[in-house]
This record gives sequence, structure tokens and C-alpha cells, in this order.
Amino acid sequence: MSVAFAGNSTTGSSREAGPLRVMIVDDSVVIRGLISRWVGAEHDMEVAASLRTGLEAVNQLERINPDVAVLDIEMPELDGISALPQLLAKKRDLVIIMASTLPRRNAEISFKALSLGAADYIPKPESTREASAADIFHHDLIQKIRHLGARLRRKPAVASPPLAPATPAPAPRGPVARPAAPAPALQAPSSGSLVTRPFSSQAPKVLLIGSSTGGPQALMALVTELGPVIDRFPVLITQHMPPTFTTILAEHLARSSRKPAAEAVDGEPVKPGRIYLAPGGKHMRVARNGADTVIALDDGPAVNFCKPAVDPLFTSAIDIWHGNILSVILTGMGSDGMRGGKDIVAAGGSVIAQDEASSVVWGMPGAAANAGICAAILPLNQIGAKVNRLFAGDRS
Repeated sequence: MSVAFAGNSTTGSSREAGPLRVMIVDDSVVIRGLISRWVGAEHDMEVAASLRTGLEAVNQLERINPDVAVLDIEMPELDGISALPQLLAKKRDLVIIMASTLPRRNAEISFKALSLGAADYIPKPESTREASAADIFHHDLIQKIRHLGARLRRKPAVASPPLAPATPAPAPRGPVARPAAPAPALQAPSSGSLVTRPFSSQAPKVLLIGSSTGGPQALMALVTELGPVIDRFPVLITQHMPPTFTTILAEHLARSSRKPAAEAVDGEPVKPGRIYLAPGGKHMRVARNGADTVIALDDGPAVNFCKPAVDPLFTSAIDIWHGNILSVILTGMGSDGMRGGKDIVAAGGSVIAQDEASSVVWGMPGAAANAGICAAILPLNQIGAKVNRLFAGDRS
């Protein structure tokens, strides 16, 4: 499955260079003012419009012609989730970033927005008066606008269906799944200079996965293929996400995989047959407790601007499984997972990275690929089969 940039047009080429035009749609004058100042301060973006309702955005879209829209969920006249498909119907390559506060209802709506073609989401702080929360919101929003907008311009859009919502179906031990999308042809790495290394000769005993922007779509596609691995080995996932969002993601992963999946709990044993997801706002590590391997949650500072971060999980796993580790780095901004991946390779384990063509943002997997630590750089639709073969005994 190619999880391309949701909302991309299937025709046309990338937009000419120039500042990214950002349309801000939020009924809060405070939020509109904050985002307008932040965007206006960046050299590579500009405020195309600041609007109060989704209806204004739909009616004025052609005139404004933005590259990116930051779209609030709760607004009068026409809310964000209702405006989203109307905006994409008028401009299919519009990058839409949904913004919402953290209550469960809004988190669920944000996941629904991904199924309707939103590129990403961002949680708004409960109060902009809290400096640290406002700083994180500022940093994350500007990075999402920049990186998602850059993909739009870098190359022609890749046609791909957006995230399909998981639909419940009977399952003996918990929730269910969506079908995978059609598979694209194998893509070569984006740079001929990328070098891969041999897979480890040691049999993997655990699967570790790290992801960020575009990760929910990628994870739900991947876990549908990993049943044989999940049944026999523990699977631990760190996705950059806030609290509440990770709760809902775990439920979607359980539906998609038809296997038990939940946010990890501090001190719980790590066993085969389960998917453990790092809870939002906590780093997830593993540790020894006598003869058992257990989850160790950490409320320490952000790592690589993220909490949870991938590197703490990757590095902690080495003390438990040594070189018997297979790690996968999926789509995401930044370089989280690359340093932990280096440590895993140095200990004798292996790293697989998602390729650029199937990534929403080729930051994290690209950092690992360019560091020369990967044994394979694969399209998303080929990673599951490769993982299954490696756990079944393939060493090539």
C-alpha cells in the first residue's frame, strides 16, 4: 500500500517556489492571531487568509488559493470535519492540518479527518497562557506546515487513497480492520548513494516500530500483515502522539490487526501475542524485573522534541534482546529513531526504513537511510512481508 500525502491531486505538478500560502480557519481570535504571527515570522511561508468559519473557507478558497490550511474542528456555521471534504473537492492538492483540543471526541474526529483526506492533525493547548504548551504547539505546527508543504512542491503528487476508517467485525479477542490498498511497484531508494547493509545473522526476538507524521495510516496498514509475528513475538510501537490520541490509535490497531493492542502500562510484562503502544506524554522503555521483561514508562523531558520518542525504546531494548532485534522506522518528521537504530545495529540487530515515495514525510526513515544503518529501504506495502520472512528464518 502506498500511503501518499493525503489530499494530493492525481494530476499536475508541484507548485512553483515561493512562500507557502497558509489559510488559518478558527473561530478563536486568539488562536488565529497566534498562528498568523508565527506563520508571518517564517521566511518560507505567509498568511494567505485568517478566517472564522469553515463556510468562509469554502466560499473563498478559489480566491485565496492557499497551499496549506490549518482547520479547526469546532466552528459555527460549518465545522472543520464538514468543511474538509468540500475544501478538497475544490482543491485536491490542498494540505489540510486539523487542529483540535484533546478531549476524546475531538481526537476521534481528528482520526476521522484522516479518512476524509486530511494530511495531518495537531492538538491545540487547552490554554495558550501556559508557555511550554504554547511553545510545543508553535514548534510542531510550523514544522508540519513546512514539511507537508514541501512535499507538495518537491514532486508531482502520488495518487493514493486516504486512510480508510477501521470497521468493526467479529473477532475472538478484540477489535478489527481495514483492507490494504492496491500495492505500487517497487521503488528504488531516492538517492543512488544510499547504502544498505546485510541483515543480522541473529534471529529477531522482538519487533520495534517508530513513526510520526503519517504514522497512523502506515501503522494500520502494516499491522494487518503481521499476524504471524504478533502471535509469536512481542511488538512495541512508539508513535509521536499526545495523550487521548494514543488511546484511540491503540483501539484502531487492535481492530486492524485483530490482535490485542493497547497503550503500555508501567510494570506490565512484555509477552508475545500483544501490541504495546507508547502512551502519549510518556517515553516507553523496557527493563528487567527478575526473569521478566517489563514496560518502563518515563515522564522525563522530551527527546528529539518528542514525548514519547523512539530512541528511548530502541536503546533500552538492547539490554534485553541484545542483537536479536528487528526495528522498523516509518514515515515521520525529524530524525528520531536514527540514533537508537545505530545502537541496535552496533549490537547486532537490523533496521528497515520506509522508502521516500511511500512516506508522507521522509524525515525519520530518511535519516536512518542516509546514516547507512538500514538493511532494507522498502515501500510500505512490502515491509510486512519482509518482516514476516525475517521472523520465519530468512536472513537476507
